Order: sequence, then C-alpha cells, then structure tokens
Amino acid sequence: MTAGLIGIALVSLGMVLTPGPNMIYLVSRSITQGRKAGLISLTGVALGFTIYLTATCLGLTAIFAYVPAAYTALKLGGAAYLLWLAWNAVKPGGTSAFEPRELPVEPPRKLFAMGLLTCLLNPKIAILYLSLLPQFIDQDMGHVLLQSLALGSVQIAIGTLVNGIIAVSAGSLAVFLARRPLWLRVQRYFMGAVLGGIAIRLATDRSKVLLTA
Repeated sequence: MTAGLIGIALVSLGMVLTPGPNMIYLVSRSITQGRKAGLISLTGVALGFTIYLTATCLGLTAIFAYVPAAYTALKLGGAAYLLWLAWNAVKPGGTSAFEPRELPVEPPRKLFAMGLLTCLLNPKIAILYLSLLPQFIDQDMGHVLLQSLALGSVQIAIGTLVNGIIAVSAGSLAVFLARRPLWLRVQRYFMGAVLGGIAIRLATDRSKVLLTA
C-alpha cells in the first residue's frame, strides 16, 4: 500500500504541475481578481476532486472494466487532449498558463461554481481517477474501498495544496516571467514536453483498468 501511495503522489504532483484547465483558470482568476478570488475558486476545484473520488469509490470504473472499448476510448481521448495542450504550449505564438488573461470580476458564488465546473470538465482529472488511480490498488490486500479512499485523499491533498500555492503566487510568478521572456519560453517548452510524454505513455499503455468496488 505504501508503494501505491507514493506512486499516486508522484503521478498527482506531475499532473498538477502541468498546465491544464484548473491551473489556467486559477492563475487567470488570481491575476485578474486577486488571491482571495483564486482561493475561493480553488474550493470549487477541491469539491470537484471529492466528487470524482466518490464516484470512483462507488464503482464507476467497473463500467470500463466490463466495457473495454469505453476504457480505451477514454484513454485515447485523454491522450489526444493532452497532445493538444502540448501543441498549444509549444506552437509559435503559444501562451503560458502564467501569461495574464483578462476575466470579468465575479461574485464569490460564481467563483466557486466556475472552479467546480472547471474541475469536473477537466479531462486530466477524469483520466487520473478513472484510468490511473485504479492501477495503484492492490487487489490482494482487499479493502478496495479503503484503498481507493486513501489513494484519492493523497491526490486531493496534493492537488489542493499545489493549486493553492499557484493561486496565491500567480501574480508574482506572472510578473517574474513577464520580465524574463526566455524563462517563459523555457516554461512553455518544458510543460509541452511533459504533456506530450504523458500523452504518449497514456496512448500506448496496454494495461486494463481494475475494479475499485
């Protein structure tokens, strides 16, 4: 179980540090409306994590175990989406997650709702819970539900903590990178390479999803 916790922790850290809908929204919101707005949005994102974990623990992945084609479609669709993100990061004229984007000022309730919706519609999170998390469950240990909760809790803790740090420091990082165009380009190409690597690994993986309930 320890190996599984470490494994999901590393996967979660790698995915949360690559640009995606959650990061882009939180950074843009924090830069436009301030740290408080970014943190309010983060509470919605954290609830989205919890909803995914709950669905996974209730046996949503069983669908993919019994319908292999659906599981394969999810992985290929997710890989295509990550490749699209990678291309947007490295293409000429591409942008970084830390480049300021103007957003309209919103009230707390809408900030929370948009954070939740962004997380629920985030393919990276769907892939993480429906495809990757089950791979770290040891069927021989039993207590699959408890293992799922433990692994998911690690992901939620890492995802919330790292996204919180990003939301709080988004403004400073944006200013720092804006004054150093070379660093901004390096960040873009590095994240593009990471995303592309994850996409290829996901698309070529031949493992089967395990039952989590």
